[in-house]
Amino acid sequence: MKEFVYLDHAATSWPKPPEVAQAMMDALQHAGANAGRGNYSLAMGTGRVLVRARMALAELFGVTNAQDIAFTHNTTMSLNMAIQGTLRPGDHVISTMTEHNSVRRPLEYLRRTKGIEVDYLKVDSEGQLDLQELKKTFKSNTRMVICSHSSNLLGSILPIGEIGDIAKTHGAVFLVDAAQSAGSLDIDVGKMNIDLLAFPGHKGLLGPQGTGGLYISPELDLEPLMHGGTGSQSENSEQPNVRPDKYEAGTQNTVGIAGLLAGVQKVQSLGTENIHRHEWNLIQSLMEGMRDITGMRFLGPAEGAPRTGLLSFVIEGEESAQIAHRLDREYGIAVRAGMHCTPLAHKAAGTLQSGAVRVSVGVDTTEQDVGMMLHAMRELYSERRSR
Repeated sequence: MKEFVYLDHAATSWPKPPEVAQAMMDALQHAGANAGRGNYSLAMGTGRVLVRARMALAELFGVTNAQDIAFTHNTTMSLNMAIQGTLRPGDHVISTMTEHNSVRRPLEYLRRTKGIEVDYLKVDSEGQLDLQELKKTFKSNTRMVICSHSSNLLGSILPIGEIGDIAKTHGAVFLVDAAQSAGSLDIDVGKMNIDLLAFPGHKGLLGPQGTGGLYISPELDLEPLMHGGTGSQSENSEQPNVRPDKYEAGTQNTVGIAGLLAGVQKVQSLGTENIHRHEWNLIQSLMEGMRDITGMRFLGPAEGAPRTGLLSFVIEGEESAQIAHRLDREYGIAVRAGMHCTPLAHKAAGTLQSGAVRVSVGVDTTEQDVGMMLHAMRELYSERRSR
């Protein structure tokens, strides 16, 4: 049996596949030059790592031109690039109640400083939007529609393709936050009419922390979030207008991107459909095993319904932080408790005051891990019933 059970994959996947660690070590030892900053063989070899990673991501997300993918440090940076690079004073944005603070805070900042308008659409108890309500919310100045592919609290999955069709019909830019779906749900930016796709490298793509990216439609011309050296067009005082250089000022995290490439290749070898099925089955086992605990309430989609590999819950009369603390200290099980950086989703779920416990699984989570979680919960709450 494992001495430690990690069930916080929605925050970051861990442990990383051995291939990821090996790729990073190889890059550190053999491809450690600064990509794009020299014509010597070592620098060019480093550049090839970036090219291969970009191509693998393009294949995964249905991107026609890999140069339309810019590397970032995380999804938060990608979302800020997309939001602040697109919106102008007077623009209207439609978003949802399931958004992470990485969407909400940039929007509220621009509301305060540039006078943009924002509508956060309500979701039902399972985290789903009313698409008719979405259609009614468009205005003449609606510039952007933003939504999470999957909620990091509820595990709900939005119909991205349908939302993309609606946004396109109304001439709005469609930005998708794929923090909880990249690597476990199929994403095709062309078929889904996605103009901007923000994704992390360190979650479902199995890469290291400090990696991520943003797909930018060739029809969009974002204002760069950062300006600086790119190794190209150095004689000009302005940022280069070629991709991806325009959006990648400064030295890249080449060691991290080498790890990301290995992670993406692992995902491709396993298949997103197989990964999703594995994670869904584990969550169903968890729901089935905990449904009879006194005072238990699951958040998000009902048992048997589509969801990603996470489950949040509350237990009447128990503090979420205390549940997580006891699981960690008494059973060696890591879960996440609190607000999960998504207060609007907690408001929608009625847990804004209490927070919730979130259990999230990954590609290497086993039935044994889930069994240990169920064993711990039964022991804890058989105690509770006897008090």
